[in-house]
Amino acid sequence: MINVGVLGATGAVGQRFVQLLAQHPWFNLTALTASDRSAGKRYGEVVNWRLDVPFPKSVADIRIRNTDVKSLKDVDLVFSALPAEVAAEVETACADAGLGVCSNASSHRMDPLVPLVVPEVNPDHLGLIDAQRDAGRDGFIVTNPNCSTIVMCLSLAPLRQFAFKDIRVATMQAISGAGFQGVAAMGIYDNVIPFIGSEEQKMETETLKILGRLEGGGVSPAPLKVSASCHRVPVIDGHTMAVWIDIREPVEKVRDSFRKFVPPISGLPTQPEHSLLYLEDQDRPQPRLDRNRGNGMTVSVGRVREGIRYVTMGHNTIRGAAGASVLNAELIHTRKYL
Repeated sequence: MINVGVLGATGAVGQRFVQLLAQHPWFNLTALTASDRSAGKRYGEVVNWRLDVPFPKSVADIRIRNTDVKSLKDVDLVFSALPAEVAAEVETACADAGLGVCSNASSHRMDPLVPLVVPEVNPDHLGLIDAQRDAGRDGFIVTNPNCSTIVMCLSLAPLRQFAFKDIRVATMQAISGAGFQGVAAMGIYDNVIPFIGSEEQKMETETLKILGRLEGGGVSPAPLKVSASCHRVPVIDGHTMAVWIDIREPVEKVRDSFRKFVPPISGLPTQPEHSLLYLEDQDRPQPRLDRNRGNGMTVSVGRVREGIRYVTMGHNTIRGAAGASVLNAELIHTRKYL
C-alpha cells in the first residue's frame, strides 16, 4: 500500500478525494490537511460532509495537519484540492521534497515539464515525469485538466482517427463546479449565467496540450483551434456540452467510432467498464440520468448529427476532478513512478 494524503480535504473536491480514497485497494489514506484553525482536530469534527454518499467512518479520526511539506513526511503521494493561488507554492515544495503530487489545481497545468493527463487520451505524456527528474526534482507533479476540458477531450479520443482542425463547444456547467459556496441561489435559480471566469481560456489552451505530441522532453501543441463559450446552469452535478467539429466523414462512421472506442489503458481500480459510452436515445445524455454511470467516471455521448455535432456529458467533481486525479495516480503507479 502507498501512503497518501489529501491537501484541502474539507472542500468540495477534497471531500470527493476522501470518498474515493477511503477504501482504495492501492492507496492508504493517512494524511488530511486543511486550514490552520482546523489543524490537530479530527476530520470528523471539522468537515461539513455534503456529498451524496455516506461519510466514510474510517477517516473520522484522522487528525488534520497543516498544509505544508513538513507535515507530510510520512506519505509518498498527495492529492491536491487546493485553490490555485495556494497550490502553486505548496505543490512545488512537495514535489521538490520528493513527494508525488496529483493535482486538480490549475497552477501547473501549462508548465512545459508537467504532464496534463487524461489517461484514456494521452497516457504517454507521463513521460514528462522523467523530464522533471532530469531537471533535478526528486518528486513530480502531474495535473488533470479543467473539468469541462476532461469531458470534451475524452469525447474527442475516438475522433482522432479523423482529420479535423476546428472545435467549437458550448458548455452547460453545474453549480457544484463553483464549490459549495460558489454560486448564490438567487443568482442561479431560474437563470443561466453566460460567463465562468477563465473557463473558456482553460478549454481553449489545455485541449491543445492534451491532444499534442510528446517529443524532445516536451509537448508540441496540437495544430487545432478550440473556441469555447461557457455557461453556468441550475444543475447540481454534471457538465453537459454541445460540440461542433469539422470532420468530413459520414455520420454513421463517426457514431461507430464512439461505439467501438477502446481505451489505451486497462486494469485501474477507478477506471469504469465504459470510459466513454455512446447513448442511442435521441434525448440523451442528461445530467440527472447519466452523470453517475461508472460511479461517476463514465463520459456519455449522444446526438451525433450532420455537421459533425454531438452532445457529451460527465460528472464534474468525479470524472472532472477528484476521480481524474485518482485515475492518474493509478496509472502513475502502474508505470513504476511510485
